[in-house]
Amino acid sequence: MATNYKPKNILITGAAGFIASHVAIRITKKYPDYKIVVLDKLDYCSNLKNLLPVSSSPNFKFVKGDIASADLVNFLLVTENIDTIMHFAAQTHVDNSFGNSFEFTKNNIYGTHVLLEACKITGQIKRFIHVSTDEVYGETDEDAVVGNKEASQLLPTNPYAATKAGAEMLVMAYGRSYGLPVITTRGNNVYGPNQFPEKLIPKFILLAMRGEPLPIHGDGTNVRSYLYCEDVAEAFEVILHHGEVGHVYNIGTKRERTVIDVAKDVCKLFSLEADKVIMFVENRPFNDQRYFLDDEKLKSLGWAERTPWEEGLKKTMEWYVANSDYWGDVSGALLPHPRMLMMPGYEGSEEIKGILSQFNNIRTKVDSTSDSAPETHAFKFLIYGRTGWIGGLLGKICEKQGISCEYGKGRLQDRSSLILDIQTIKPTHVFNAAGVTGRPNVDWCESHKPDTIRTNVVGTLTLADVCREHGLLMMNYATGCIFEYDAHHPEGSGIGFKEEDTPNFTGSFYSKTKAMVEELLKEYENVCTLRVRMPISSDLSNPRNFVTKISRYNKVVNIPNSMTILDELLPISVEMAKRNLRGIYNFTNPGVVSHNEILEMYKQYIDPSFEWTNFTLEEQAKVIIAPRSNNEMDASKLKKEFPELLSIKDSLIKYVFEPNRKVPVN
Repeated sequence: MATNYKPKNILITGAAGFIASHVAIRITKKYPDYKIVVLDKLDYCSNLKNLLPVSSSPNFKFVKGDIASADLVNFLLVTENIDTIMHFAAQTHVDNSFGNSFEFTKNNIYGTHVLLEACKITGQIKRFIHVSTDEVYGETDEDAVVGNKEASQLLPTNPYAATKAGAEMLVMAYGRSYGLPVITTRGNNVYGPNQFPEKLIPKFILLAMRGEPLPIHGDGTNVRSYLYCEDVAEAFEVILHHGEVGHVYNIGTKRERTVIDVAKDVCKLFSLEADKVIMFVENRPFNDQRYFLDDEKLKSLGWAERTPWEEGLKKTMEWYVANSDYWGDVSGALLPHPRMLMMPGYEGSEEIKGILSQFNNIRTKVDSTSDSAPETHAFKFLIYGRTGWIGGLLGKICEKQGISCEYGKGRLQDRSSLILDIQTIKPTHVFNAAGVTGRPNVDWCESHKPDTIRTNVVGTLTLADVCREHGLLMMNYATGCIFEYDAHHPEGSGIGFKEEDTPNFTGSFYSKTKAMVEELLKEYENVCTLRVRMPISSDLSNPRNFVTKISRYNKVVNIPNSMTILDELLPISVEMAKRNLRGIYNFTNPGVVSHNEILEMYKQYIDPSFEWTNFTLEEQAKVIIAPRSNNEMDASKLKKEFPELLSIKDSLIKYVFEPNRKVPVN
């Protein structure tokens, strides 16, 4: 029997995320007499821009924070007089859960438990709507004609689904033990604008836009059901007002599609030949064949799916085409099996002091009454470039060394968002590993010059200036691809370019922007510029790795170059930050190594049957748009600071080829 409920003050968790943002916008606009308070810690898949349509609404308030912070949650429930909670906040990507399962337990189970306990303590909640997933049911039989009903057994098959099922058990227990007025929803897959592209449909769309293969796990016969985001937002509106306490509601559709059918439909939108674009990759550790829901119970409340698949997919495609840079650099999310580095937020009463209502510029201040002081660290690093190669490795180094770090949420060009990051995170040092290098290489910059300037020049200078205002050292990962061999530094001479030398390579627009910003950064005494060249790491599966690149080329030039072994040098950059070193450093291993010498090592250590062909610079010029930089960098300044630094060839053997050795030692 449907009820009629009218909330007054609603707390929506995870509202900067995909589904919750659509719900928050719908309710804020449609019900101006409701006060909407949204809480989000702004994890990698959240975006404040999702909430821009209601940022100035008088009945809307944004608070940055973690649901796992009991102090914060209790404070919000009391001070905002919350009577209704719509709990969306969760880690949701199945691929991530296979490699990051404890993070899912912390967010999805512990975070939910904190919310429930706060509701019990305050005793003022009249509705607690818990958002779960169809995956808690586990796999549906392929020949089933009736979908899982709300009373069906829960049989989750992956860590993500297991944490959502565990959270459901807590919700049910608090409903029965303490009389908390709970409602649970279990939904099919949702798609539409604003979705972070680790999910299937936006990933396929962005890859298709880039002309890259569409990766399909396994054979692509897995069946899924997809609902358009606005239909799902309407479903939550109906459940909020008419859902019955103690009940579960499936939000689903009976229209099913295989993953390969989804890929083919995306190909049609971009006039691509599916057979040439679709790429089958290794399956997940376990990949449910089918999820199928019975949605009759929700329909009895008056809800119905409105958006046909073809219409919804077209709308979604048009949005991503018009907003291709909405999420910044998402190359890590577009991999067949993404593994995002998830950095935990800071907790406790200190967190409350830093909470901002960013959208209406109100800072929420709370006097801490906690007897226990928050944990402090000697260093706290703020890193920009979360999804980049160097940025991701920096986070892992910090984790290994026990250094507190967080990734910046702001865009480099947006000064106010950078200031917000610094005021909220309170770092001791800032690392800039963000920048445009090209997609897939520097040739991209030749046809995207404003974008390249915006990030490489304007963004870097803005961050340096903000850091100077706040008395912070900025470690800036730059490039040595601003020099080329000349009469004073001839190839094979052993005479390298020094830090004080003037850049002489202008062959690519990328290099021009990097040389330009390096010269301007000399005016900032708070910057340490690290000139990286042709970076190499022990991860030979990474397509950005220089060794991986040349081992896959049909032909290679053979020129000696200075290069950077990241496994050795990135930890040194962390030590440089600790020492507060400033100025410019050639951030390469001493000496040079040629393409052929690297491939000889590859053949010796990895694949004895490997063969390659050389071609000249003149022949190379015919297949690339922008010329490439070739040079030797003088690393004596860095070597003086770190005498243990290995030569390029010794470092290659120690950090790259020996750990990856496949050829037995004779």
